Amino acid sequence: MRYKKFGSFLEKNHDYFYFVFRVIVGLLFFQHGAIKLYGWFGGNQVEIMSFMGAAGVIEFYGGALIILGLFTRYAALLGMIDMVGAWYIMHIPKGFMPILNGGELAALFFASFLILLVHGTKKWGLDKLIFKRHY
Repeated sequence: MRYKKFGSFLEKNHDYFYFVFRVIVGLLFFQHGAIKLYGWFGGNQVEIMSFMGAAGVIEFYGGALIILGLFTRYAALLGMIDMVGAWYIMHIPKGFMPILNGGELAALFFASFLILLVHGTKKWGLDKLIFKRHY
């Protein structure tokens, strides 16, 4: 009986949960870009005309777009490409297993962006407000 109530609660509120998921993923990705581009949060600023600089641009602006729910699917696709690049350049040389090569975060971001790519902005975001669609 309790399982049915819990399932009903989740089903009834799935848009809220998805919104929170989207914003958290966007905020975390945004922070990674802010560290690389501007040295915020105690990080080291990187040269913008480098692979790390390009990753910083994708992470900062892609994260902001995901937070705002603007072109979410496109930002998620760029994020996935960024995570494949991070995996290939930074983690694979240390071995294939994410837990052993430090690539867990890249793998989790990749999986999160896959969900965002499939579902888009959903109910709350600028895509719906501006374009009356869910990008």
